[in-house]
Amino acid sequence: MTTVAAALPLLGLRITAGPVELRGITDDLIVPLAELASAGIHDPDFMPFYTPWSLTPPDEMARSMGQFHWGQRATFSVTKWGADLAVFYDGELVGCQGISAHDYLVTRTGETGSWLSRRHQGKGIGTAMRQVICAFAFDCLDAEQITSGAYTDNPASLAVSRKCGYTENGCELRVRMGKRATLQRIVLARAGLVRYEHELAVAGLPEFRRSIGLDQPDTQLS
Repeated sequence: MTTVAAALPLLGLRITAGPVELRGITDDLIVPLAELASAGIHDPDFMPFYTPWSLTPPDEMARSMGQFHWGQRATFSVTKWGADLAVFYDGELVGCQGISAHDYLVTRTGETGSWLSRRHQGKGIGTAMRQVICAFAFDCLDAEQITSGAYTDNPASLAVSRKCGYTENGCELRVRMGKRATLQRIVLARAGLVRYEHELAVAGLPEFRRSIGLDQPDTQLS
């Protein structure tokens, strides 16, 4: 019988590095992630995300989060894919780390994004999980560069990026909750990555690589 993970290898992906583990977000993780997010990620008068999803009322968070991840599964393709992974630290669920791409077979560029439960912030976990996903992209997915961004009034996120080796890559003016905000774009080259102290171990890699069009010379973008 074909399993869900066989049909969508993202769900069977598991990356471990010392105390850090990144897992594909299966349905059983959606409610725990929603509860974790509802418990708090940032101050109520501050918005670090491009979309203010973290303001979703607690009684609606599980449905909203489920719809987001189910939508990612439904639209996953070689041309456009998002790989959001649940983050565990010493076995405890702490947040989510993702990487996404458009036309990856041509650009070999991924965009990172993440969130971390507020009670786990300030412990180096945010840096570690970013280092792990970047090492995964470079070492396992043949990435050539990784991009990201943070608003200029979010120094904690930008500090994590600097610790990982990202460099500034221009600014954009955006509208955030009805007001103008400046987004600092950043970029990371393979040689610039400041690596995590632990080596990666990856389960489900061959299947995931094939799902994004790698190791298939005749793949047509679709």
